[in-house]
Amino acid sequence: MNKTAKENHKNIVKLSAQKFGFDFCGISKADFLEEEAPLLENWLNKNYNGKMAYMANHFDKRLDPRKLVEGAKSVITVILNYFPEERLPEGENDIKISKYAYGTDYHFIMKEKLKSMFAEIQAQIGDIEGRVFVDSAPVMDKAWAKKSGAGWMGKNTNIINRKIGSFFFIGEIICDLELEPDGPIKDYCGTCTACIDACPTDAITGPYEVDGSKCISYLTIELKEAIPAEFKGKMGNWAFGCDICQDVCPWNSFAKPHNITDFEINPALQKLGDWEEITEEIFNKVLKLSPIKRTKYEGIKRNFSFLKS
Repeated sequence: MNKTAKENHKNIVKLSAQKFGFDFCGISKADFLEEEAPLLENWLNKNYNGKMAYMANHFDKRLDPRKLVEGAKSVITVILNYFPEERLPEGENDIKISKYAYGTDYHFIMKEKLKSMFAEIQAQIGDIEGRVFVDSAPVMDKAWAKKSGAGWMGKNTNIINRKIGSFFFIGEIICDLELEPDGPIKDYCGTCTACIDACPTDAITGPYEVDGSKCISYLTIELKEAIPAEFKGKMGNWAFGCDICQDVCPWNSFAKPHNITDFEINPALQKLGDWEEITEEIFNKVLKLSPIKRTKYEGIKRNFSFLKS
């Protein structure tokens, strides 16, 4: 395919991303992630994945999208802002919930948008094979976001976009359409260490490296056993997830509120103080479409007990 055709197809892809409300769309060549391979291996060897054994699975697929989608030529990366206009109380004594979990589970919203976007691209260009991914398969979202120019990897390992900060979701379409790739952008963290200094559990072990087993998000969501006693008094009343390293990032002063109704605060979250009395039936009913269901009733009760003890 000549360069003009690839550029035309790329314009169709990017206009489609705009149409379905994504805040950025970038293209990468579907190739082996050579730079990330030793970093991932080193991270796993340090047991920074904690009890997330699945992170060590499908090592080859994580590093090569062609093993996920046969004949893949391009990785189309999109991002979707979730920064809220209204925030839940985050005072010293307030129970806290990560902002990404305020509304409907992003997997549903992102997948629906990506499927619609892919269908639109297929309708305009023709016979294209591919799959959409939203944080539910062995895809290194941040690596592809970085390669696509969505942002640079911050010292807290979140991708930071110069226009909207880091409060956004990442998704991909991996397909056999050959597109002119975009490139990465430079790192704008400079000498800032705000995220490293602010982390109460010292999970950010150094610039660009996080010990997942110490991260409050891991402790409150991914960890299925008792939270280790060493974290008592260090979790700042975070009952589901944690936003500390993002809240202190200077680039998030540029964050603008999202315009997606589904991401607005679930009314049930306005009464977090009453959650100690919540029953499993009510939990499952009011949070049926919420990301918080991931921790399950037992998990959220464990988190509340740990914070109160």
